[in-house]
Amino acid sequence: MERHVAIVGVGLIGRAWAAIFARAGWNVRLTETHEPTLAAAPSLIRDELHALARHGLAADPDGAAARVSIAASVADAVRGVEFVQENGPENVDQKIRIFAELDRLAPPDALLVSSTSAIIASRFTEMLPGRARCLVGHPVNPPHLVPLVELCGAPWTAPESVARARKIYREIGQVPVTVNREINGFVLNRLQGALLAEAFRLVGEGYISAEDLDHTVKDGLGLRWSFLGPFETIELNAPGGIPDYCARYTGFYKELASASAGPEVYQSPNVDRVIAAWPEQPSPERIAALTQRRNERLAALAAHKAAQPDKS
Repeated sequence: MERHVAIVGVGLIGRAWAAIFARAGWNVRLTETHEPTLAAAPSLIRDELHALARHGLAADPDGAAARVSIAASVADAVRGVEFVQENGPENVDQKIRIFAELDRLAPPDALLVSSTSAIIASRFTEMLPGRARCLVGHPVNPPHLVPLVELCGAPWTAPESVARARKIYREIGQVPVTVNREINGFVLNRLQGALLAEAFRLVGEGYISAEDLDHTVKDGLGLRWSFLGPFETIELNAPGGIPDYCARYTGFYKELASASAGPEVYQSPNVDRVIAAWPEQPSPERIAALTQRRNERLAALAAHKAAQPDKS
């Protein structure tokens, strides 16, 4: 049976979602308000699929690309679909408008899912007749190389909607996790924010250089975190597992938590010191080169993890 998905908004995130669904055998319809972005999307998606294929992450890139098409309108994009992935601006008013249109036009049993990274679903779905089928499916950039998706419904989202979304994301090769109730930032951004605040403090107050801070993560913590979570990590860091770790080390962590980095680390003068500590100047060429390097390394890591027997 053919399966159909509508991708609403085809910037970086939307194009990645299109590649993911097409690679998994779905027919993908694209819609976007900015005509040049929409026109460029199919060839960029094809390029991304071929990049995945070079690492063994897409079996038939041309076949997948052929399943991607541009819809003449939002109504055409959502006609007969079972899933809609919205990737519009991070703006509450725009999301209210977009979801009202999607709820009016999409089949009544289609899931309406937002890629938002910062806006909880209750802020833009409360007044919708079909609000029970609406939720957040927050990906990690770039979604076609980092498979995590955070699922978070509003208080009125039906549990079966979350369950269906989780099943679909698993089927297309992503790793869904469920955030049980709404919280600003969801989970991934809150974890990232805790680390980033401490990084800004340590560099801004001169404890370590910005470059060495990054080495501490990418050549230290990050190596473990690429296949172990924090609880799995501490389970292995004490002979008696997590209870033993808590007994041995939480005194130290209580001390750190009592003086955790505050919002001032993102304000002057600290943020100015952090910016001055970074030795590189931003430019379009540098960002493009680093993005390409990041994607190639993530693809190689994804291929390595996919080859491992334990995918839990």
